[in-house]
Amino acid sequence: MPKVHFQDLGLKDYKEAWDFQEQLFKTNVDAKIENRKAEKVVTPTISHLLFCEHPHVYTLGKSGDESHLLLSEALLKQKGATYYKINRGGDITYHGPGQIVGYPILDLDFFFTDIHKYLRYLEEMVILTLAEYGIKGERYEGYTGVWIDADNPLKARKICAMGVRCSRWVTMHGFAFNINPDLDYFNNIVPCGITDKQVTSLQKELNQEIDVEEVKEKLKKHFCSLFEAEFI
Repeated sequence: MPKVHFQDLGLKDYKEAWDFQEQLFKTNVDAKIENRKAEKVVTPTISHLLFCEHPHVYTLGKSGDESHLLLSEALLKQKGATYYKINRGGDITYHGPGQIVGYPILDLDFFFTDIHKYLRYLEEMVILTLAEYGIKGERYEGYTGVWIDADNPLKARKICAMGVRCSRWVTMHGFAFNINPDLDYFNNIVPCGITDKQVTSLQKELNQEIDVEEVKEKLKKHFCSLFEAEFI
């Protein structure tokens, strides 16, 4: 059973969390290059799962359109938000307090070497967690992430966004699951580049504030079950 080092970083500046991810990611990629050259395991890789919340921040993926940020630099400062162009897939999204952001830095050689399966497993982890709150989370054909009422184009709304990077089967970046965030911040962007769909949260769907720590435990349980992993 693969071991995964779990850390909850709490409320963490986006750039600090990104730099930490990059450090863990590079260590694993470098180890794999070294092991391949030596044709044996000289340095074992270490898989991680990081949870955190971020102060208000907008991030644009490498395939994103900068015009999807609808704020000037002055208005960003006025709203207490920062903005970064980053090296994940996908378009623009928002992170903020009340949102669980998960960063798996996994060596998929110890799980399965299929990035599409990897994304589907991350989605399934959220879908199973939503089910415990009586909410039917779904996939929306043609899009990543987890949606509600995906079969109704007029009602479909996203509750969890995803964007990842993978090199030599080592992953980074991950998912952003809306629990109790201020959804007004999504009005300042074209979320994930999708112009005609709404964003929602667990709090909005259930009309009550949700215990974020409780949700984290449910996510961890489903992650271990799906990836057949053990946290250390």
